Amino acid sequence: MKYSLERLKEIAQRVRYNTLYMITRAVSGHPGGSLSATDILVTLYFHTMKYDINNPSLEDRDRFILSKGHACPALYAIFYELGIIRKEELDTLRKPGSRLQGHPDIKRLPCAEFSSGSLGQGLSFAVGVALAGKMDKKDYYTFVMIGDGESQEGQVWEAAMSARKFKLDNLIGITDRNGLQIDGSTEDVMPIEPLADKWRAFGWNVIEIDGHNFSQIIDALEMAKKFSGSPTMIIAHTVKGRGISFMENMVDFHGKAPTSKEWEKIKLELELGGELID
Repeated sequence: MKYSLERLKEIAQRVRYNTLYMITRAVSGHPGGSLSATDILVTLYFHTMKYDINNPSLEDRDRFILSKGHACPALYAIFYELGIIRKEELDTLRKPGSRLQGHPDIKRLPCAEFSSGSLGQGLSFAVGVALAGKMDKKDYYTFVMIGDGESQEGQVWEAAMSARKFKLDNLIGITDRNGLQIDGSTEDVMPIEPLADKWRAFGWNVIEIDGHNFSQIIDALEMAKKFSGSPTMIIAHTVKGRGISFMENMVDFHGKAPTSKEWEKIKLELELGGELID
């Protein structure tokens, strides 16, 4: 499906709302990184990726791997938009027995593609999925989103070497470059710049974009799909907590749920005043 820019913006607004609805109700979760990733996830699922929600195991489907698994509330909100998750399930985030755990669990929710949570592992898994596609001569792309704080993990760079070795031009990475992690600025905790040069040094094609500009996201994904001979890393410059004024660029909201008073402010800011957005 390829929705218009205006439609993508509308969906992103609802995804932000329902993401924060879930986290607020659960009194637990990671709003900051969920909101920074939202516009990219919406573009992937409502414009770029090839899949069939009625046949989630379709062999030729595009795959999306959320390596920064703590941002899964945004992914769940997208699955709700797609009709994969029921309305009443949004009240069960992080509860025992729920399909919507604090990190994706493919035993409970197979459409999530990968049980992530331990940071640094998603790119390795994505390399395997992309390599399998090459070996089986399948016509699909593997998309993987990693966090910028996650990029401090050594396993990420081992996977980067493997992807270049096998010339996985069917692998498209996206770094959610919001500049913050749980303990503060990425550059204070463990500097990762010059990030683009690092990926180029590992043999990847690199594209840098504004991760909240839908036109740029679409163009970058299309360019990455056309690039041949090596994988592509899209470095998406984003804002942690994007869309909510008191959350933007605030490290406290990496893993802190909004209070009931803050929820009232959220409803006003997103101009979607209902309990839950269908």
